Amino acid sequence: MTSDPSTSLTPDAWFARVAAALDEHHGSASVADGGTVDAATRDALLDLARIAAHSSERWTAPVTTWLVGIALAGSSPAERAARLAGLVAELGTGTDGSTGP
Repeated sequence: MTSDPSTSLTPDAWFARVAAALDEHHGSASVADGGTVDAATRDALLDLARIAAHSSERWTAPVTTWLVGIALAGSSPAERAARLAGLVAELGTGTDGSTGP
């Protein structure tokens, strides 16, 4: 299935739509900022997804980001950034001391 570029949403518009749906159906306070994702958070989550997909089976990538989202949901932006960076550093280092796959 391919998407029609003329009807595709920007990432920010997509996240806002998801946030609105979550708020409507679940009253989620965690997306009160409209569901925007700053570049540093996005990059760290993508790094975690890459590390998961290359360290295990591909399906572990979205589940890893979901688990991290649950774990960091109540964190301040600064704490979230620090913890994401720590996870990337820890999980991206192989057992032989090399950096991620």
